[in-house]
Amino acid sequence: MDAVRRNLDLRVHDRVALDEIELYAEMLSAVAAAKRPLTVAEIDMVLGVRSDGAGRRELTSHDRT
Repeated sequence: MDAVRRNLDLRVHDRVALDEIELYAEMLSAVAAAKRPLTVAEIDMVLGVRSDGAGRRELTSHDRT
């Protein structure tokens, strides 16, 4: 998403909106890469809302099995 930020007109800067767009893009990428519907745990992992403190990360093929 860095390319998106580089091309933005910072005079119209909304940090919350940019963060939401980034999360949405990451979610779309994870869904596009999945061969089946994502589980709630996988969605939480992509969005970084896991309760175990692992934070946000990309899904790996190991997560999808």
